Amino acid sequence: MKEALSVLCLALLVSVSEAAVTKPGIGEFLGCLRSWPSPESPITDDIFTADNTTTFLSFYLAYTKNTRFASPNYQTLMAIVTAKNLSHIQATVVCAKSNGVQIRIRSGGHDYEGLSYISSVPFVILDLFNLRSITVDVPSKQAWVQAGATLGELYTKISEAGETVNKTLEQGGIDVLYKWQLVSSKLPESLYVKAMSQVANGTRSGERTIAVLFYAQFLGGADELVSIMNQSLPELGLKSQDCLEMSWLNSTLFWEDLPVGTPASILLDRPSKPEKFFKSKSDYVKKPIPKEGIEKLWNGMLKINNNTVYMHWNPYGGVMDTIPATATPFPHREGNLFKIQYYTAWFDANATKGSLDMMKELYEVAEPYVSSNPREAFLNYRDIDIGSNPSGETTVDEAEIYGSKYFVGNLKRLMEVKAKYDPENFFKNEQSIPPARVKQ
Repeated sequence: MKEALSVLCLALLVSVSEAAVTKPGIGEFLGCLRSWPSPESPITDDIFTADNTTTFLSFYLAYTKNTRFASPNYQTLMAIVTAKNLSHIQATVVCAKSNGVQIRIRSGGHDYEGLSYISSVPFVILDLFNLRSITVDVPSKQAWVQAGATLGELYTKISEAGETVNKTLEQGGIDVLYKWQLVSSKLPESLYVKAMSQVANGTRSGERTIAVLFYAQFLGGADELVSIMNQSLPELGLKSQDCLEMSWLNSTLFWEDLPVGTPASILLDRPSKPEKFFKSKSDYVKKPIPKEGIEKLWNGMLKINNNTVYMHWNPYGGVMDTIPATATPFPHREGNLFKIQYYTAWFDANATKGSLDMMKELYEVAEPYVSSNPREAFLNYRDIDIGSNPSGETTVDEAEIYGSKYFVGNLKRLMEVKAKYDPENFFKNEQSIPPARVKQ
């Protein structure tokens, strides 16, 4: 296989058995909402009942990131409430619970499997996109960010400093990627170097190959970066003239694949509708993947025809290794070399089944080379394939399957927290954490 090697551096809520769901009347729910005592901020103008109108669809689609879920299920979706303050949230939760309506809470719509805005039982969407205030306290190095704020809005608030480089080689893709595994988690805390393998056009007409790209962010000068890289990964042949200096805020545009010179104000733009169908999966790697394993993964990627296909390898180490796995719900800390994101996107709805099947095959190819017992996964790349419950019920046995992959040893403690604050399991979805209860 011919590899094209590209270097792009950027310097700078288990057993919980729910009763069978009976479809509630929307009139009672809406009546409850409209009678909620909040004279200074009435909720009436922020309730959109599910109908096939342009207004309703525009609200539904605005934070629907995946075209796989772009068609609302009018048999189950009752309304969208676009909360503007805390009283609107309280009203929606209380009225939904008292009327037997399931609630799904959506902010940025990032959920890869759409669980924040789809359900097979009657439900309402509590949409938080209006709650977007950001308070940054520089001296304490802390920020308070409301759920509806976008990353672009956050970046704009905390903009600081950084740099970038672009270089292309046409040899040694597997060798350099293997070497990257050995050094990427051991680099200075000021340097982050990510590797991405993607399907690309070959040099011959109709030929498909794998291009390997390395993206990095360095908090420092270009000369210092070159010195570090030439000691740690000399195979890249990085030179200072390959670097472009830019502010940290502008560097975020680079991570979004926007061309140099794009105005930073684009970060404040809000989405309007989904642009593509996609599927993502994830893994954690604790030992270097051998070269023959890399080649098998690349061959698996090449089998996914006519799609955008890539595999991100995100290095860990650094500060990640200094935080105990039990310190926060996120458990993937020391012992992980890097995280893998498998991703494919397509534009033809008829290609959906084939694309999903091929992604499962690629995931199977990777099994010998990644974490096991459990095979860990990253919650922010939500993957319904690793286990799920029906929309209207949550069983401990099933939740332990996906929960142990997302949260590893922290699942039990999270279930105890759930039992304390939501013992009736009102807030739930197909991959939520259940309250801790004795198994039946």
